[in-house]
Amino acid sequence: MTAATTPATATTVSAVIFDWGGTLTPWHTVDLHDQWRHYARAYDPTHGDEVSAALRAAEDEAWRRSREEHRATAFDAIVRAGGLEPSGPAHQRGVEAYRAWWEPHTLSDPDAAPLFRALHERGIRVGVLSNTVWPRDDHELVFARDGVLDLIDGAVYTSEIAHTKPHPEAFRAAMAAVGVDRPEHCVFVGDRLFDDIHGARSVGMRAVHVPHSEIPDVQRGHTDGEPDAVVQRLADILPLVDGWRSGSATAGERTRPAVTGRDG
Repeated sequence: MTAATTPATATTVSAVIFDWGGTLTPWHTVDLHDQWRHYARAYDPTHGDEVSAALRAAEDEAWRRSREEHRATAFDAIVRAGGLEPSGPAHQRGVEAYRAWWEPHTLSDPDAAPLFRALHERGIRVGVLSNTVWPRDDHELVFARDGVLDLIDGAVYTSEIAHTKPHPEAFRAAMAAVGVDRPEHCVFVGDRLFDDIHGARSVGMRAVHVPHSEIPDVQRGHTDGEPDAVVQRLADILPLVDGWRSGSATAGERTRPAVTGRDG
């Protein structure tokens, strides 16, 4: 764990909000075309690579809008943009194949459950804010499978709202979900320096970086935010938060940018 070396002052921490992919779920480098190949062929066995390529192109466009315009997209919209109808038995077969393909890549970090419990013991709420095209049900299936769903006090999945990180409205939605109205009382934990760290600090939250994801250059934003601390594993967050709350941490307080209505 690394942090700034100036003396800290005690501060309230009411909530710790986590990114999902690459943070609560360790990063996996995967073949994103293959996910759509499984969906398309389960949807209709006669579908060839041209169908999965159209679906992949639609997803790429959705992530471009997220990265450049901070606009959210839902899974069904991608399917429709790829030329298929996101309803009926064929779609359901596709969704089941898609979920099965992702199963080994969505396992929660073993540190997550004990960390969440320890935060609750301290009266600190646990939140999730994920840039995602998946519906809430898919994320909750993953969290329930791993025994952490009941430990999450509030979650925001950008497939359900208008904006994605680093837009301030995404972070404000996450604060509302955990019932906290002061960003300086929130800590955000994520693996992406643009979406997570820059975004969280832009609204006045503390930001903790988990630096293990191999993020492709095409997924990087225009700004690398400067975290308040860097941790090598989720378990390191607890002593960091304890230090901030007691004023004994070395993380210190850095100058925080003014809150604005858009990404800066």
